[in-house]
Amino acid sequence: MLKIGVVGAGHLGKIHIKILSQCDFVQFIGFFDPEESIRKEVAETYQTKAFDTLDALINEVDIVDVVTPTLAHFDVAQQSMRAFKHVFIEKPITSTIEESQKLISLATEANVKVQVGHVERFNPAFTSVAHYLNNPMFIETHRLAQFNPRGTDVSVVLDLMIHDIDVVLSIVKSNVKNIHASGVSVLSDTPDIANARIEFDNGCVANLTASRMSLKI
Repeated sequence: MLKIGVVGAGHLGKIHIKILSQCDFVQFIGFFDPEESIRKEVAETYQTKAFDTLDALINEVDIVDVVTPTLAHFDVAQQSMRAFKHVFIEKPITSTIEESQKLISLATEANVKVQVGHVERFNPAFTSVAHYLNNPMFIETHRLAQFNPRGTDVSVVLDLMIHDIDVVLSIVKSNVKNIHASGVSVLSDTPDIANARIEFDNGCVANLTASRMSLKI
């Protein structure tokens, strides 16, 4: 049975720790978080082992589950793959295309598997109708959320719209032809509201809107 450990014990990391500790298809070894107070709290709450360093956790597992803030994804994943560990990374994979391309190359070089947590592709509401989506020609999505500082290390595109981009690309069997997009920063340093119009070679058009400034969701 493969051994897995979690890096990052924030809001989402705690959910990963709770679920993995109950799974019977992997052996959950423990977690690492750079904040000592968080390590103590989470270790006590979930009765699991907290590692003092990232290296210590990597050395004890076969799979590293990366649930850190997005800006740390690349460094943690790179360090894990250089130790020949498989990696699961919460979406988005990295904060830049260049970093993601480096991880793809490193995964091939190290012969390890990398998966990104685009959970909406496995949402029962989507999977139940996916087989009916035969050659869609117009797609409209609205992903609206109230403001939460937790995801503002990246833009709303990487924080929220990335889900819809992934789903759209999974059902439209054509190359992207044009992209027209705009975004506005309201409270954070990156766009909090964004709209993108994606045109495909087969004529399909996808109009995506995402906001983390909505009063209602």
